[in-house]
Amino acid sequence: MPPLPYNRPLIKISGEALMGSGRYGIDIATLDAIAADIADVCRQGIRPAIVVGGGNIFRGLSGAAGGMDRVKGDFMGMLATVMNGLAFEQTLRRMGQPAVTYSGLPVPTVCKTFSRDDAAKDLDAGSVVVLAGGTGNPFFTTDTAAALRAAELGCDAILKATQVDGIYSEDPKANPNAERYAKLTFSEVLSRNLKVMDAAAIAIARDNAIPIVVFSLHQAGAIAKVMRGEAVCSVVGSDAAA
Repeated sequence: MPPLPYNRPLIKISGEALMGSGRYGIDIATLDAIAADIADVCRQGIRPAIVVGGGNIFRGLSGAAGGMDRVKGDFMGMLATVMNGLAFEQTLRRMGQPAVTYSGLPVPTVCKTFSRDDAAKDLDAGSVVVLAGGTGNPFFTTDTAAALRAAELGCDAILKATQVDGIYSEDPKANPNAERYAKLTFSEVLSRNLKVMDAAAIAIARDNAIPIVVFSLHQAGAIAKVMRGEAVCSVVGSDAAA
């Protein structure tokens, strides 16, 4: 696979990825490894934005399932993503890579409230823009936030880091014979109900012609490797390009 032709990707990282082998919270060694990988990407001249989830701390849906008000639960989940975002920002800065956190949910005492123009200027200036707080609204996932921010900031791809090395017809952990797809169109993802991102995120990416690259975060330097064309991944692109 040739190097990916993207210079301004948005990288979507789940909160669970930060747990390492733990069951809760942030594993510092795992955070350091992912941040070092992102810093390596920046040294290649790539200007990435990051959307980070909060599932390692709290999930709104889990709170709702336990009897909590869904809206309040979603706000708690957004605050969890802010904690993870600040952890990424501080780790990147410690490594010498400029970074700034923006939150879709206003928490001005701890980080900047998201502004499309300000965030775009920071990206252009070489800072990693860490996007937390989801969309700032309940009932939307961080997948949808990733697609929305990618469209707003003119990102040329969404790199979705997952637990597996691409998109499969079924969960390959449950069915070792599941079919793996190297390339798909947005229409195929939706019609086959493949669990790449939620339907709203897929629709935003499709309508703004932003390809989605799905890869595994489990190998060392995974993000830099996928950008260099050295890692196995699946690519979702426009129907017209199929």
